[in-house]
Amino acid sequence: MLRNRSRRRLTGGKRKSKRKSRKHELKRESILCKVGNTHRKKIDVRGNQEKTRARAVEKANVADREGKTQVEKIEDVVENEANSHFVRRSALTKGTVVETENGKAKITSRPGQEGIVNAVRVE
Repeated sequence: MLRNRSRRRLTGGKRKSKRKSRKHELKRESILCKVGNTHRKKIDVRGNQEKTRARAVEKANVADREGKTQVEKIEDVVENEANSHFVRRSALTKGTVVETENGKAKITSRPGQEGIVNAVRVE
């Protein structure tokens, strides 16, 4: 419908849309990816495509400074810049610092959008 404009006119009246919302314009319920037994869900997106969303993940692809990548188990969420309450809920978003088997790592992917957790070693 109206994305970037205010829903009110300068006079204070409500601005009406000239058409209905298209299906691809409607929002979906946000799903937080959490630490736990791996669970992924496929959803249909525009253009006859599919997207894999991660609901829960227990392992991450962690790259170190030399460029070597290892699959490591996520033990705990340490810090989250997006929202401090996500730490308590052990939610995984881009920028979250997690504790893995071999130290801390910062998530660089978007697990709720891409269905996979990629991270870079911190320290």
